[in-house]
Amino acid sequence: MKVAILAGGLGSRLSEETVLKPKPMVEIGDRPILWHILKLYAHQGLRDFVIALGYKGEVIKRYFVDYCALHSDLRVQLGAGRVDYLGGGPTEDWSLELIDTGLDTNTGGRIKRLQRYVGASTFCLTWGDGVADIDLRALLAFHRAHGKLATVTAVRPPARFGRIELQGDRVIEFSEKPQLGEGWINGAFFVLEPGIFDYIAGDQTPWEKEPMERLARDGQLMAYRHEGFWQCMDTLRDKALLESLWAKGNAPWKLW
Repeated sequence: MKVAILAGGLGSRLSEETVLKPKPMVEIGDRPILWHILKLYAHQGLRDFVIALGYKGEVIKRYFVDYCALHSDLRVQLGAGRVDYLGGGPTEDWSLELIDTGLDTNTGGRIKRLQRYVGASTFCLTWGDGVADIDLRALLAFHRAHGKLATVTAVRPPARFGRIELQGDRVIEFSEKPQLGEGWINGAFFVLEPGIFDYIAGDQTPWEKEPMERLARDGQLMAYRHEGFWQCMDTLRDKALLESLWAKGNAPWKLW
């Protein structure tokens, strides 16, 4: 099964990091967040990726073209123009198709441009800036059971601030950054059927607007509830949180 990843946006809310690189290449630990997402899928048996490039897509291409060299011991013979791999290289068994989907293409348009690469079968889709401790096998089983065109993973993210419950002026309960008790949001781990391409008009279509709204109206959109960890990386604050979890060896998405 193919896994499509949208990695072409401008990342404007993380502009301090994205001046020189696309957001999926912003590092958590010493690896791009895109690498973490690939590891999450590959660990659960999904290793065939199609990545939609746009803004600074050449940075992503260069990283994966040089991946083996960057993570291996090498002998470089300059006179002979020869490079020998001496071992210690990467163990990832991934197949990646890196597809230029345009600089200004919207999310739906990027998905539509991947149609020929994902083929005529069920595929997964996610964004290149979010991680979760999601059970992908359970997500796929849920999708296959309901028989509709689309499954979106619904999540309840942590609140940005501590919750205070008051009785008069007295605090009767305080919870530091609790998981939201109500209000599910789009967690962007999708499972989709090829029929969804009929819902996307063209390059300027935002996936989250007309296509998903129409799928919902047609009864073709189901939600898989993920109660566990989920975090996107929209801001420097989000990056710092993910960095902290990784540095402490307490990254919930590290299932491998």
